[in-house]
Amino acid sequence: MKKLNSDKFGFHLLAAIVLTIVLMVLVVLFLRLFTRHGREFEMPSFVGQNAESLTQRGRTEGFVFIVNEHLYEDGKAPGTVLKQDPAAGEKVKRGRKVYLTVATDVPPTIKMPELHDVSLRQAQIMLESQGLVLANIIEKPSPYENAVLEVLYKGHAIAAGTDIKMGEKITLVVGKNIGYLPDTEASTEEITN
Repeated sequence: MKKLNSDKFGFHLLAAIVLTIVLMVLVVLFLRLFTRHGREFEMPSFVGQNAESLTQRGRTEGFVFIVNEHLYEDGKAPGTVLKQDPAAGEKVKRGRKVYLTVATDVPPTIKMPELHDVSLRQAQIMLESQGLVLANIIEKPSPYENAVLEVLYKGHAIAAGTDIKMGEKITLVVGKNIGYLPDTEASTEEITN
């Protein structure tokens, strides 16, 4: 009786091991087939192409194109692809979603930054970060060298926080050292003497 039970146990143990191995091989084969393992392609560059034609072609390229962002870039035709994700050159599988950033013809509206009393260099950085263009610098006599005294848009003063289109040209009036400025206390003493 003991020999019979050990034979049954050994058979069941061997059957369980063989069944586990067969199941593991089937799972690996299924995953390899399902995930298309080893069938990766290099992502082509779609930058500069027309987004509408790409989205209409869609799966003929083997990819699904999704426009997820519109961005204004000066000099770029509306509808032109500016960026893509995944980037060109990455290894991807066919059927992958490609997210596109597309140029728009309408520049976004931004708020004019506060530039009064900041240095010329800092004002330039702030303008560039907002997508504005520094067109001209006008120097005006002032004891505050290179400090922004006034901000002009189309020849008129513009206040901080005013809505303005990105890409607009701004003129800055900055202080120019006028040399020696007499001390007010010294000039008061001279008047009393």
